[in-house]
Amino acid sequence: MSEGGLLSAELQKRATAIAYGISRALSELCQGKAILEARSECFSLQQYAAAGHCTVTSKPEVHSQIETQWTGPGEPLQQRDSTAWFAVRWQDHAIEVVTASWYDFPHDVRWQWIIAENRQVAADFFHAVCEWCHEPRGEVLVFSQGNWEKDAELFQAIAAAGFDSLVLRGNLREELRADFERFLASRDVYAQYGVPWKRGALFLGPPGNGKTHCVKALVHALNIPCLYVKSFKACYSDEQSGMKIVFQRARKSTPCLMVLEDIDVLITPEGRAFFLNEMDGFAENAGIITLATSNHPERLDPSILERPSRFDRKYYFGIPGPPERLAYLSWWDDRFAAELRLSPEEMGEVVASTEGFSFAYLKELVLSSLTSWMSSPGRDAIGPVLRRQAATLREQIDEK
Repeated sequence: MSEGGLLSAELQKRATAIAYGISRALSELCQGKAILEARSECFSLQQYAAAGHCTVTSKPEVHSQIETQWTGPGEPLQQRDSTAWFAVRWQDHAIEVVTASWYDFPHDVRWQWIIAENRQVAADFFHAVCEWCHEPRGEVLVFSQGNWEKDAELFQAIAAAGFDSLVLRGNLREELRADFERFLASRDVYAQYGVPWKRGALFLGPPGNGKTHCVKALVHALNIPCLYVKSFKACYSDEQSGMKIVFQRARKSTPCLMVLEDIDVLITPEGRAFFLNEMDGFAENAGIITLATSNHPERLDPSILERPSRFDRKYYFGIPGPPERLAYLSWWDDRFAAELRLSPEEMGEVVASTEGFSFAYLKELVLSSLTSWMSSPGRDAIGPVLRRQAATLREQIDEK
């Protein structure tokens, strides 16, 4: 059978017979060469080649099926080889890579066959590609629907977040940063005293008071891989399977940050025991920092909220008091043009009128006031605009 007809013939078979059929046909066609059969989502030949680690050309006698995906406005189109046959030059080796994809209910199936002069070269090449593609570079690893995806947009949002623009009560900001930086620098000390080198932290409090901003600032400041879990559930696998995949990946990426936003929603009563066993069971979790947030700590089971070996640090993000509101509004005021800045008296009035406002409401106050000021024909002074808008937002808060 020719190279061009091999894939076409085998892909017409039953889904359960395709992989075996391709394997057998390749063995007959490529006698004298080693063939490594593999299945890994981390094997992205095009990304590896685009980074300059090898050269890849499609074999002209084989039709290549290339899948093109649209990822959003302003984003470049992404391409992935669905079924193709490539000639690869890696280091001093001539290698061929065959990839094939098909649907076997309820999953898409994807296989790779690496053909080289001997099995060691094939294995080394496969390992090199997967290892390089495994690590995020300018991306955050996001787990959703049972799979990992690299999110460059989320990484850019994190890169824009910093502790300088984070206002918290008292010295909480400095305490948080120092705590995690000390932890990462203390691996040898933990080992010396036989203490597991892992950290779990809960960020608790009503929405809009800096929990997410603080998580982003920590990810930015600590500069270690970030694994963000959107959901442990998937259409065709259970919650426990997702948890197992997440913790397996975290253990391979240490030191790393694993972020569980809204943990009271992420973990159901049915999956709680499995999750807790993954956190502090027999498996080794050295180097994993688990950051979990919750707007509703009263919904958390005591086994999560009160067991020290799981989340041994709890930080409360409450409604800002007058000093925090003054610091936050002053941070904005310092960035305004001269005609928009408040006098000390006006600043005091706005601070007093925003009792009970979260940081999210304070931000809404500033931005909505700016919008109103810019659209007003006479352009009043900003002080009265802020006071009027504060009264409007106060009504919204009181209605809740």
